[in-house]
Amino acid sequence: MHLLQAGVAFSVIALWLGHESTNTTHRYVEADLTMKDKALARLQEPEVQTCRYQPPDDALMQFLKSL
Repeated sequence: MHLLQAGVAFSVIALWLGHESTNTTHRYVEADLTMKDKALARLQEPEVQTCRYQPPDDALMQFLKSL
C-alpha cells in the first residue's frame, strides 16, 4: 500500500511481488480514500453546454399547432 501511495505503478508492484497477473496484486492493494481524492482533484470538469431541445418549426408543427 505504501508503494502505491508513493506513486509506484501498480504493474511494477505486481512484478516486484512476483505476481503473474495484476489481478492477483489487486487482492492485496487497493487505493484508499486519500488516493482517490488526489486522483479526482487532477480531473477537470467537462465543459458541457446544456440546452433545451427546440423542435424545428416545420410544416408538421404548424399543422399541429393549428388544431
